[in-house]
Amino acid sequence: MSEPTGAARRRGPFKVGDQVQLTDPKGRHYTFTLEAGKNFHTHKGSFPHDELIGAPEGSVVRTTGNVAYLALRPLLPDYVLSMPRGAAVVYPKDAGQILAFADIFPGARVVEAGVGSGSLSSFLLRAIGDQGMLHSYERREDFAEIAQANVERYFGGPHPAWQLTVGDLQDNLSDTDVDRVILDMLAPWECLEAVSKALVPGGILCCYVATTTQLARTVESIREIGCFNEPTAWETMIRNWHIEGLAVRPDHRMIGHTGFLLTARRLADGVEPPMRRRRPAKGAYGEDYAGPNADGAAGR
Repeated sequence: MSEPTGAARRRGPFKVGDQVQLTDPKGRHYTFTLEAGKNFHTHKGSFPHDELIGAPEGSVVRTTGNVAYLALRPLLPDYVLSMPRGAAVVYPKDAGQILAFADIFPGARVVEAGVGSGSLSSFLLRAIGDQGMLHSYERREDFAEIAQANVERYFGGPHPAWQLTVGDLQDNLSDTDVDRVILDMLAPWECLEAVSKALVPGGILCCYVATTTQLARTVESIREIGCFNEPTAWETMIRNWHIEGLAVRPDHRMIGHTGFLLTARRLADGVEPPMRRRRPAKGAYGEDYAGPNADGAAGR
């Protein structure tokens, strides 16, 4: 049985073409690609790439300035934060939440809209494996080109489970029997009708939006279309801790708000969602509220 795409690049001694992440004594990272006969240069000196080629991962190299660097392969979260960008990347903290709460499984058939720089595409492809299907839609050709280069650089070539289409999802979606749909875009509500036809009963819709107005309109539109259960929305924040002897405290800096996530599940055809029992807050819907798709509604 052949190895999954990219697996050979994640283990064994360093080889020509491998990505290497160096960590200096202050914890700063430097990522480069190993090439025979080349040198890595820093303001603290240099060392030849050949010194790492054939060495085990986790080796330490010293520059001509006698500064030690730890050499490891970059993890996928490290890679997506350092790769060339066209659009903003989906941060690893959000990608991890998407993989977990959208229940991305090996062999899943997934549709993604809004490829950006290829960050989430890389996480999704690694989760679904070679036997799955990821069809990504990106309306900007320049973003699609950057994303394709980033994904292929990580996996060492084209991924057999990936198809990339340049264009709007609502105009081009032809996939059927889709298990999961991930929308990372400005107006996900514009795609709900197309998505509802593509998803299998029980399939999951996951949306990633940046603002509260986008979040509100997306949720109200999902409720209005009537073929999903009640959406769940949340955000995540990460705060590292400084630990040195008895000095144990939270770091002064943290990864705060990057975006909101929401999920909803496709109901069986012809089924109406159960009535919500939760009472909305007083004033949540004003007398002049005409629904999420009325002119002047939030997000227009």
